[in-house]
Amino acid sequence: MCLGLNYVDHIKEGGYDIPEYLVIFMRGPKSLMPAGAPMIRPLCSEQLDYKAELMVIIGKGGKHISESEALDNVFGYTTFDDGSVREYQRRTNHWTAGKNFDETGAVGPIVVTPDELPEGGEGLKTESCVGDGILQGASTSDMMWSVARTIAVISEFATLSFVDLIALVTPLVLVTPKLCHGGYVPVKLLK
Repeated sequence: MCLGLNYVDHIKEGGYDIPEYLVIFMRGPKSLMPAGAPMIRPLCSEQLDYKAELMVIIGKGGKHISESEALDNVFGYTTFDDGSVREYQRRTNHWTAGKNFDETGAVGPIVVTPDELPEGGEGLKTESCVGDGILQGASTSDMMWSVARTIAVISEFATLSFVDLIALVTPLVLVTPKLCHGGYVPVKLLK
C-alpha cells in the first residue's frame, strides 16, 4: 500500500487540497523491483517521475491495531523509489494506472530494524539525488500521517500481514525529475 499526499509542501506543489483522511492507493507486485536495478521508462510516456520515500515493513500485523500499539507491528524500514507516469496518473480521479507500470517501484536495498532508528522513523531526512544534486528533501517529522497513525488507520479496513509494505509518500520536489531510459536514482534516509 502507498500513501499519497502526506507532506503539506508536496500537496501544495501538486495543487491538491489538504486531505482529512489518508489518501491510499495500491501497487501490484509486478510494479515493484529491487533497488539498484534500472527503472525503465514505459514506451507510452515521455517522462517517468521518481520520488524518495520511507517504506515500512510490517512484522506482526493484524486488524484493528491501535495507534499506541502500531509500532510494535513494524519489522523494519527501508527506502522506496516511487516511479510515476503522471499522464496516466492524472487520466482518472485515482492514481492506480500511473503507479503500476511494471518495475517502477524500487524497494530497498537495506532494511533497518526499529531499534536502529528514532521511534516511528521520526526525524529522518529523506532525499533523492542525482550526482551531487538533491532532487527532493524533507524530514519524516513533516509527514501529516505518522507511521503509527498510518498503520492504525489501514488496519481498520485491511488485515496487515508479515512483510506487507507501506510507502509513506514523497516530500516536496526541489527540482523537476526527468528520468532517462534505464536510469537509477538512489534514495537516502539519513539520521
